[in-house]
Amino acid sequence: MRHSDRVHRSFKFELARKIIHLFSVSIAIIYCNITRELALILLVPLFSGFLLVDLLKNFIPPLSCWYHKTFDPMLREHELEKRYIQFNGATYITFSALFLVFFFPKIIAITCFSLVAISDTMAALVGKKFGKHTIGEKSLEGSTAFLISSLIIVAVVPRLDLLAGIITAVAATIVEALSFRINGFKVDDNLTIPLASALICYLYYLLVLPHKLPLLETCP
Repeated sequence: MRHSDRVHRSFKFELARKIIHLFSVSIAIIYCNITRELALILLVPLFSGFLLVDLLKNFIPPLSCWYHKTFDPMLREHELEKRYIQFNGATYITFSALFLVFFFPKIIAITCFSLVAISDTMAALVGKKFGKHTIGEKSLEGSTAFLISSLIIVAVVPRLDLLAGIITAVAATIVEALSFRINGFKVDDNLTIPLASALICYLYYLLVLPHKLPLLETCP
């Protein structure tokens, strides 16, 4: 297979993966219109289902065969490593949604989940198609796309302080550009991006705007 064909095939699978990934922003949209309690009722079984499949595929050969035959072309290299029990992006992103809803004010949860759903998608597609200048394992072009889309998101999220939003967007961009490993295990960015950015945003409010925290508990 020629190099150009491999690149095209790789981008095609990345596009398919990220279209699915982009649809996860529906979690943030739905959460804006329901209570935290109802969101948890919906997210717990959703996360549990993805987690169960991820665990069982490591021990049930027919399930493993079907899983890898169906999804391997869309999986990242670290998701295919055999040294550890691997979880796919859907498991990580539903866990992130569950964690954000449980621990953070609604507006912060919606903002930071939107960053991983939308901005991470933009970074991956732009980086895969146009990335030429590398930053570690990522590209400058992809990180720029992440930052621009993040700034747009924080600018339009209601009730979010603009400076808090800008700091959150920059922090998320930095986290996205880095790769975190624990004893050789690569921590998925569907986990690191939303959780790190939410923590930074929440700390900013605690230190600078504590009186505005109650405003973040509901969508307008």
